[in-house]
Amino acid sequence: MGFGQGLSGLNAAAQNLDVIGNNIANSGTVGFKSSTASFADVYASSRVGLGVKVAAISQRFTVGTVNGGGGEYDIAIDGAKGMFRVTDQSGSVMYTRNGEFLVDKNNFIVNAQGYRLTGYPAGAIGANPSELQLPMANVAPKATSTATTVANLDANAKVVYLTDTQVEPGTVELGTPAVSYSFRMDPATGEAVFEDPQPIDGTYGAITITGGRTSDDLTGLAGYQAPVTELGRPFDPSISSSYTNASPMTVYDSLGNSHQVMQYFVKRPASGAGSEYDVYYTMDGKAMAPTSEAGGVWGNPTKLNFNNAGALTSAPIVNLSVAQPGGTTTPADPLNIALDYTGTTQYGTNYKLVAKPDGYTSGEFSGINIGGDGSLVASYTNGETQVVGTIVLADFSNLQGLQPVGNNAWTETSASGQPILGQPGTNGLSRVVGQATESSNVDMSKELVNMIIAQRTYQANSQTIKTQDEIMQVLMNLK
Repeated sequence: MGFGQGLSGLNAAAQNLDVIGNNIANSGTVGFKSSTASFADVYASSRVGLGVKVAAISQRFTVGTVNGGGGEYDIAIDGAKGMFRVTDQSGSVMYTRNGEFLVDKNNFIVNAQGYRLTGYPAGAIGANPSELQLPMANVAPKATSTATTVANLDANAKVVYLTDTQVEPGTVELGTPAVSYSFRMDPATGEAVFEDPQPIDGTYGAITITGGRTSDDLTGLAGYQAPVTELGRPFDPSISSSYTNASPMTVYDSLGNSHQVMQYFVKRPASGAGSEYDVYYTMDGKAMAPTSEAGGVWGNPTKLNFNNAGALTSAPIVNLSVAQPGGTTTPADPLNIALDYTGTTQYGTNYKLVAKPDGYTSGEFSGINIGGDGSLVASYTNGETQVVGTIVLADFSNLQGLQPVGNNAWTETSASGQPILGQPGTNGLSRVVGQATESSNVDMSKELVNMIIAQRTYQANSQTIKTQDEIMQVLMNLK
């Protein structure tokens, strides 16, 4: 009679409860995808249907909520397209949405089961995926080769003269009525040389003027004021009055040793329109090319010329070089630095300089940052970063064709098709979020409702069996 239908109904309802119970049990499992039992009737052409069967258990690959604040190596896939590709100890490939990762003793990125996350090697996106391993060695140093100096040199700064220079003429009164005349002292002859308009040649009391010049002493004359003279100050890095401004810049040699390059800016008298600066250089206190130090005299400074608008009329690239930057005890490769002054100005505001040299010393690995495109960016104690790999994501034409293998992982099958691999954020694949995890997509309220319905279905099928048993007892009691 109908025992078969009732038993099949009980079995199907029990399996449905198993599925619902599994969903509820894994509601807190990271990356878990809930399942749904699908049913089909069992039909026989010669009689009433034979009951029900579980046709399939389908998984819902909808996206769970992305929760931040995870561990340093936790990763969430921010979208429906994509799964992590991991390998077990035997090298078998599996796929998962669980992004709870950590680092093992060999610096491989693994999950709780020890499955290793795979991706593209640094600089080889699209290559065969390999197991991702964080760097253990120090990052190598990089010698400084270029440096950009952007400065504003105060237009109101005083000029520094190389030799004693009369910056304002002296004055004296001559003749009757007295007329004031300006003069400068000729440093070569010691004579007073009158500026235009010059006094007429002749004798004025105790002095005689010939050709607008006199060697006589003017100090006793009426209205006498001596010329104003600025003392000459040849450049000397140990004498602050011999330069206008100075700024340090840290550079590195091939061994990663740091050195201090000083730039000394000296405002000079303008040789034409605008203003002029000399720039001298030292490294670790010693003269650095293109300057040279011979007999205590500095020569060949870099010339910076500015127009009347304060703009640099030429932007020289200065090549600084040191043959032995590390010295004899720690010999390093020769240091050659291309120093660019593009953007330097001379405005009527305070002096300011920003130097941006490249190069760095060696650094130890200090942490990892995971980019939205899956790039693993290693940070080092010297402040440098570098990409050490890129996470690979996999997608399938038929996700329902994947074979669950436990531990929140799946393997590909002929029904799923081959994986479509790519970098996160490309080819339709979702981006990833570092230090975050994707929660289970189980809807607890929905599962509880489904459990009540499945329970009633189970009870109804049991009632069918009970009723059929009572009918059978009636038939057996007929005499």
